[in-house]
Amino acid sequence: MARATLSAAPSNPRLLRVALLLLLLVAASRRAAAPLATELRCQCLQTLQGIHLKNIQSVKVKSPGPHCAQTEVIATLKNGQKACLNPASPMVKKIIEKMLKNGKSN
Repeated sequence: MARATLSAAPSNPRLLRVALLLLLLVAASRRAAAPLATELRCQCLQTLQGIHLKNIQSVKVKSPGPHCAQTEVIATLKNGQKACLNPASPMVKKIIEKMLKNGKSN
């Protein structure tokens, strides 16, 4: 009886490898299907003290949250580049006020 159960086990190591690979792929696909946050860290590592208002297309202000403990001010420039601004800078505060008045903020 013991020999019957031993002989039922696959003797082909290639088949065993394929079965293990299939299990890993199924486990990985389930993990990948879980909802993820869009950004899990601060986007602004360095900030500018200010930038000329004529170069700014829009301004996005991100409040502190679980992703980042500080307020982030991200300006989209007219050439498409993004620049991080120091939210404590007086010039940046004026830029934010002007953009809010003009309705160009995101």
